[in-house]
Amino acid sequence: MSENKSTVESNPNPDILKTALVAIIGRPSAGKSTFLNTACQEAVSIVSPMPQTTRNAIRGIVNTSYGQLVFVDTPGYHDSEKKLNLKLRGVTETTLEGSDCVLYVVDSSREPGEEEKITAELIKNYQTRMIVAINKTDLAGANPAKAKAFVKSILTEIPDERILEMSAKKDNGINEVLKALYDISPVAPAMYTEDFYTDQDMKFRISEAIRGEAINRLEQEIPHAVYVNVADLEFRNEGKKLWVRAFLCVERESQKGIVIGKGASKIKEIRAASLKALNMIYPYKVELDLQVKVDKNWRQKDLTISRLIPE
Repeated sequence: MSENKSTVESNPNPDILKTALVAIIGRPSAGKSTFLNTACQEAVSIVSPMPQTTRNAIRGIVNTSYGQLVFVDTPGYHDSEKKLNLKLRGVTETTLEGSDCVLYVVDSSREPGEEEKITAELIKNYQTRMIVAINKTDLAGANPAKAKAFVKSILTEIPDERILEMSAKKDNGINEVLKALYDISPVAPAMYTEDFYTDQDMKFRISEAIRGEAINRLEQEIPHAVYVNVADLEFRNEGKKLWVRAFLCVERESQKGIVIGKGASKIKEIRAASLKALNMIYPYKVELDLQVKVDKNWRQKDLTISRLIPE
């Protein structure tokens, strides 16, 4: 994709192009993934009401006449000492350190709370290269003024012009956020050619598409206990068809039955939705062999976590 559909106005200085690696940070379910998908106009990151859906630093790329913004959608910063949560926090902290700019997304429909304070404290040292986006302003219970007051109480060096309101879901205010990010980005050549909107490899993209369809169809603790292992990829019919064998992995036998469903109804539903999503991503027909298996207590296994969330 060569140009973001929600385009920023034309660059008055087209010979001066900027490029930045932008870390998107916020508490779980603040709308980071929705912003990334809306800005890129593609399904780059899983969107779900389930907190901590994002497990990796996922890149989405926006090209405009001003240059290129390479966004990294980080896991929601969550205060927990569990192994998986500690790994996710490490991903967020590492991404922040390597970024040119930071986009802090704040949910204006919820009280700030302790997690928001932890997140804001984490990014205090990045205020000179930060834009704050007050999100979900379209919701009936939103209170952007209160959210802004919270931000100003902790991030005291952020000027008002770098605190913006938006609705990532409704695509309101996105262009203003992009323009503000370009304003603080360095002049530099693009990292990727204009036809890129993500740098995810095929196995990761497929596994995230399947996991996204699964977690939005499962309840309670099950979504957090699921990961996807893409075991085989094979191009057939002279490259016109992609055959995929993948496993939805859960922690316990009791969870396996829930994911499969009565008469295999649930796994068939997940498979059908996954195929629809994958056929929208790829220009060739996708066939999917999707099965369920148990990887007992995988969230406590360092090897499994390291494989799913590499350094």
